Amino acid sequence: MTAVGIEALNVYGGAAYVDVEELCTYRGLDIQRFENLMMREKTVALPCEDPVSFAVNAARPLVDALPEEERARIEMIITCTESGIDFGKSLSTYVHAHLGLQKNCRLFEVKQACYSGTAGLQTAVNFVLSGTSRGAKALVIATDISRFALADANAIQEWAYSEPSSGAGAVAMLISDTPHLFRIDVGAYGNHAFEVMDTCRPGPDTEAGDADLSLMAYLECCENAYLDYARRVDGADFRETFHRLCFHTPFGGMVKGAHRHLMRKLCKVPVAEIEADFKRRMVPSLAYGQRVGNTAGASVFLALAGTIDTGDIGEPQRVGLFSYGSGCCSEFFSGVVPGEAPQHLTKMGIAKALDRRHRLSISEYENILRGTDAVRFGTRDTELKPESLPGIATGAGAPRLVLDAISGYHRKYRWV
Repeated sequence: MTAVGIEALNVYGGAAYVDVEELCTYRGLDIQRFENLMMREKTVALPCEDPVSFAVNAARPLVDALPEEERARIEMIITCTESGIDFGKSLSTYVHAHLGLQKNCRLFEVKQACYSGTAGLQTAVNFVLSGTSRGAKALVIATDISRFALADANAIQEWAYSEPSSGAGAVAMLISDTPHLFRIDVGAYGNHAFEVMDTCRPGPDTEAGDADLSLMAYLECCENAYLDYARRVDGADFRETFHRLCFHTPFGGMVKGAHRHLMRKLCKVPVAEIEADFKRRMVPSLAYGQRVGNTAGASVFLALAGTIDTGDIGEPQRVGLFSYGSGCCSEFFSGVVPGEAPQHLTKMGIAKALDRRHRLSISEYENILRGTDAVRFGTRDTELKPESLPGIATGAGAPRLVLDAISGYHRKYRWV
């Protein structure tokens, strides 16, 4: 069977961030609840940053690294997001244009809350496996932002505790028959889905939900998606089959709770063993999520990037991944990270790029929240001044795409 999976991957974590402990202290939040978040920093999307700019900035290093003949074989772009900017026009059209890719490309968008990235990945995997265009590649980009505006606070249940963990970011993945980073176990997956109103975006710029209901839905899906996986995969054992685990990460404490739930129910092991297993198999997956916050559809792949970069992978390791999207749909699937994967991913310099972000003072952060510069859904005309924003003019590293203006609903971008 054809090998298929992730050939290359990159993360874009924005231009600016806020220190989460400083934010929680400023808000007067319960420090014990803060510790359960297991968060350090969260990316803050500036007014000139949107899902398109995040997507392009994540994907550009992957495209630029390809020889011209291989770049021409990107025949599909799937953008995966719950932060769409238009009810009809896909983000992928802007992404395609700003990456300068060939015209013979299939462009579309996927939305299913935080499951969207996995839906895009599996669609691309099956495109490659179909063999209808041998040697073709697909570019899958999960991109989401969360902008908390103080005027919207009443629309969000427990807004204060959602704020520190809701971040922004994009993960771009090149899917092909040369999976240098992650080789999919073809046919090894399990799904669980049902209708639930746990979290939602009832308006383009509004988020709402029930935190307790969301936790219960996440746990139910985690268990039953894995059981469906085990039904399909002979000999699957949650404790023994996977060297590493990567879960959708709204915040670290939720992942730790899900791991504990499965270890107790499926493996029936004592608390000390559960804690040791969590540190060994899951802590590396939190490395980047702790620095950017919940990236929705990109979250599970951000966890995979953290595992490859910080998990001390010296030989091929099987990884089990759990993806959950509110509403809801979930999937447990697996694949193998080759021993050389860290060498490939290190070239992207993900941690260094996060280090270069501008640390917002609380005053700067509050100005962004209270300011009138936020670009709302459906904005017809506006002009932005990216260089006046913290983190844009001073940011080191490669050029980044920013939103410059909107004219007649058409978004205009430029490199800074």
